[in-house]
Amino acid sequence: MSDWPPQPHNEPQSDLKNNQKQPSGQEWQILEKAVLASVEEQKRARRWGIFFKFLTFAYLLFVILMMTKSCSSDASDPTSTSSSHLAVVDIVGTIAADEKSVNSEDTIKSLKKAFDNKQSKAVVLNINSPGGSPVQSDEIWQEIQYQKKAHSDKKIYAVIGDTGASGAYYIASAADEIIVNPSSLVGSIGVIMPNYGVNGLMQKFGVEDRTMTSGENKAILSMTQPVDPAQKAHVQALLDNVHDHFINAVKQGRGSKLKSNDPAIFSGLFWTGEQAIKLGIADRVGSLNTLKRELKVDKTVNYTIQHSPLDSVLGRMGASIGQGFATAVSKQVQTENTTKIQ
Repeated sequence: MSDWPPQPHNEPQSDLKNNQKQPSGQEWQILEKAVLASVEEQKRARRWGIFFKFLTFAYLLFVILMMTKSCSSDASDPTSTSSSHLAVVDIVGTIAADEKSVNSEDTIKSLKKAFDNKQSKAVVLNINSPGGSPVQSDEIWQEIQYQKKAHSDKKIYAVIGDTGASGAYYIASAADEIIVNPSSLVGSIGVIMPNYGVNGLMQKFGVEDRTMTSGENKAILSMTQPVDPAQKAHVQALLDNVHDHFINAVKQGRGSKLKSNDPAIFSGLFWTGEQAIKLGIADRVGSLNTLKRELKVDKTVNYTIQHSPLDSVLGRMGASIGQGFATAVSKQVQTENTTKIQ
């Protein structure tokens, strides 16, 4: 049988290898440069893509924030009010240093604006709070005293709703008058520091306390150790000292209005609004509406600084965006460095 035409699979392997042209060193270099240039271009495009995505997102957030502020600026700015009104400052919720609670920083700013506005006929503390931080309460109390001296022609009223207790009553005592509902809960002039002992529970479950300290009293009031009498006496003296500050503030604020010398008033007990009036820790029954009628003012303006939920969300989102952008850039740099090393 004829072997013509010759078939590729019949050719000797050595001939096939000889016929294959091997790329030269220069061709390999050109190919390598082309591949690396393509990779670099892809990286560059990816970096710019990430940048413009974050830039667009940040721009949209900025537009939304500006639209929200512009829509609410007139309504939330008490200084834009040009007619006579009652200036209201809320003391609602727990008193603490964080912005989600009643805090001295925001409340002081609100009080200053309320007193400074010439159109505010009087300032009203709208109180519904179980109390909280003695430090925050005292700072607000001090500011009220200052504003009363600076604006002697403008009275401040405390209107207590459901509750005006502990630190909230501390603040209320600085007002010229305390107005309550007969069923309001008022008072609780005292100081508390909660503490629990779990030593027996730990022994039951075989848990060992290995706390180490430098300073013999550093572990004072430890939940896992028995109470030391000397440490207990120290803490009690501390609480008594803070309690004295509270009592002095109430006596200074209420003055001769206190109708009883009964020590129970300062024992931490609380009373209804009706009972509080009899003791002299409140003045009369009423509400914000009755006060408006008495002062012949129809309009109220709330000066309380409000932290918009949108502001908090945007703040968290901004932090996330920054962190995400930094992470993306960091990963990109790491990828480039890895490529170069290889």
